[in-house]
Amino acid sequence: MTTAATDTARHFKLIIEYDGTDYCGWQRQKSDPSIQGAIEDVLARMTRTAVTLHGSGRTDAGVHALGQCAHFSAVTRLSSEELLKGMNSLLPDAIAIQACEEVGSDFHARFKVRHKTYHYRILNRPQKAAIGRQYAWHIRRPLDREAMNAGSTHLVGRHDFKAFEATGSPRPHTVRHVMTARWERGAGQHLVFEIRADGFLKFMVRNIVGTLVSVGLGKIEPDAVRTILASGDRRQAAATAPPHGLFLMQVTY
Repeated sequence: MTTAATDTARHFKLIIEYDGTDYCGWQRQKSDPSIQGAIEDVLARMTRTAVTLHGSGRTDAGVHALGQCAHFSAVTRLSSEELLKGMNSLLPDAIAIQACEEVGSDFHARFKVRHKTYHYRILNRPQKAAIGRQYAWHIRRPLDREAMNAGSTHLVGRHDFKAFEATGSPRPHTVRHVMTARWERGAGQHLVFEIRADGFLKFMVRNIVGTLVSVGLGKIEPDAVRTILASGDRRQAAATAPPHGLFLMQVTY
């Protein structure tokens, strides 16, 4: 593998899978291990220069991904295939690069996003799991999936999701367009929530899931989701679901 440099920076797009269990999240931190930091460190070794990795967005500590997208620029003669093989040979087992392709300088992993798809997994049975426990929220009491889907219908469309945003995380605006929000039965007594939108606020999916679980447990009615959404008040929604059930599945450009 050669690392002799060319004079012009080239641009590469990555599709990344990771287990976020032991990481502080996507974004590089000064002391705690991050997904971004691990990949940047490996790319720096391979290209012999500092590399900045731009992700489609940040995932929080403990959140996983099957289809995170990122891009970087580097002066290198390494091919996409060489970069892919090299990264996967050097990265920790919890991080895997699924694809690497050279792209034009106009591509941006964050600013070119059309929509993202997340899944949230719940293990809904009395007994806890030993295998896969870090990939699903275990809820012992039976959940009413039909009621949860009825509540989910109020999320679809263009709405202000301020009521489902983490406090202390201001944005220019909190309006997002949700295209899909539904619960499906998964294998082995799992329930899977799929939500697709043009963007997400901090903790938005986890706050929505926590509220829909309250619907599924009969604590609130499905129509309460509409009332909570309209209120714009985070205090009206339920507690935040834990991070380990959440997966970034796909980023569409």
